[in-house]
Amino acid sequence: MTETTSVSQDTINAAVWNACDTFRGTVDPSIYKDYVLTMLFLKYMSDVWQDHYDDYKKQFGDNDELIIEMLKNERFVLPPRANFYVLYDKRFEPGNGERIDTALHAIEDANISKLRDVFQDITFNSNKLGDEQQKNDILRHLMEDFAKEELNLGPHRVGTLDVIGNAYEYLIKNFASTSGKKAGEFYTPPEVSTLMARLMDPQEGEEICDPTCGSGSLLMKCGRLIRQRTGSRKYALYGQEAIGSTWALAKMNMFLHGEDNHRVEWGDTLRNPKLLDSESTLKHFDIVVANPPFSLEKWGHENAEADKFGRFRRGVPPRTKGDYAFILHMVETMKPGTGRMAVVVPHGVLFRGAAEGKIRQKLIEENLLDMVIGLPEKLFYGTGIPAVILVFRKRKRDEKVLFIDASRDFEDGKNQNMLREDDLRRILSTSQNRHDVNKYAHLATLAEITENDFNLNIARYVDTFEEEVEIDLMAVRRERAQLKLELAMLEEKMTTYLKELGYE
Repeated sequence: MTETTSVSQDTINAAVWNACDTFRGTVDPSIYKDYVLTMLFLKYMSDVWQDHYDDYKKQFGDNDELIIEMLKNERFVLPPRANFYVLYDKRFEPGNGERIDTALHAIEDANISKLRDVFQDITFNSNKLGDEQQKNDILRHLMEDFAKEELNLGPHRVGTLDVIGNAYEYLIKNFASTSGKKAGEFYTPPEVSTLMARLMDPQEGEEICDPTCGSGSLLMKCGRLIRQRTGSRKYALYGQEAIGSTWALAKMNMFLHGEDNHRVEWGDTLRNPKLLDSESTLKHFDIVVANPPFSLEKWGHENAEADKFGRFRRGVPPRTKGDYAFILHMVETMKPGTGRMAVVVPHGVLFRGAAEGKIRQKLIEENLLDMVIGLPEKLFYGTGIPAVILVFRKRKRDEKVLFIDASRDFEDGKNQNMLREDDLRRILSTSQNRHDVNKYAHLATLAEITENDFNLNIARYVDTFEEEVEIDLMAVRRERAQLKLELAMLEEKMTTYLKELGYE
């Protein structure tokens, strides 16, 4: 491989996004994103492997046996026929889909402890890509896109960039903005996940869980905070994801970020939680974070009363709204002493009555709810509705709830709004100081919340009303009289001018 110069993340992002042109107009974005991101994974592995091979070649010359032994010490193994460049060289031959699938399964088998079942839900030899000829052509073009110099992802070129994670986040953001998915379905804006991670303040040695982990980016942001502060990787990440292809991408994301101390399960968290201490006991965590699907209709209501984990002992959420089902699951998985959680929910969670009202009241009376943070509208792709972050703690410093109205602090984008760093700092500073801020925050007592019938609508606690400036009617009257006088003088002058010009 030839020597190359460094490259920016923006260049990589643009090149990967351009590779999507191969599928546009032929395959739906919700389908082809899996192919693009899996190809990015394969290409990155191949370039890292080739980079390391070249380094060993410089050190040991033609001693191939020694080089092979040295490569066995790498974080992953890349079988010879599973290399991207081997597939690329055969791109004009029939059977591209089958060859890519074979390569992926060879990689899985060679790294079974880290990649077990990751590729079982992703197949390049699929009729979704058209008949055999069309499929072969599409995959040939895709490999040619990834073979371009802009997408040489070797460590000597990309340095310390989190290539796969950053490119994944960039792609998901673009997929979300172009395909009109519902809020929260598969994308959490990066500044929101950053805010949640900072609110949780993860520490070395802690166990962190996201029960609806998607691509795993929120989990990894928590891990990244620990590394930035301590330089340590002494922490553990846990997650569960219901959609098979998204779970696979989370596993790839963890793998390529070197997050080896993780456990991400595939399955429905509400119907079949997989993160257990025993058959009838949920595992507990220091931190639980999530952006679950908003108001999920079919969440498993029919089996909730008989839940063997006792998650719904405070009440069973409505059949057609699963918001509190996720909240209750998360509450039950917090460790008794250190447990804390942050969850993104729609505003209806704050004030809807009936079963949800009773659950909300019990959570407040148990002194678990710590903060209610209102976010701006149009942060999430595919929807304009604003959302809320709820923070719960097992061990609070008081018996009050802090309400923060951050809905007016944002950068106004053309189609989407965005939280700025100053906006994040203001929220974090207010959450740490925990006192009233005029027209922004209020620390409410249990008595206040009880008086409001446990309705948590932020407007009931944070007064953002701006009084109109008082109008001095006498001053307005004087100004009006002065203007009338000036108008009469102008009319008189105009009449004089017209007469001088011979007009009556």
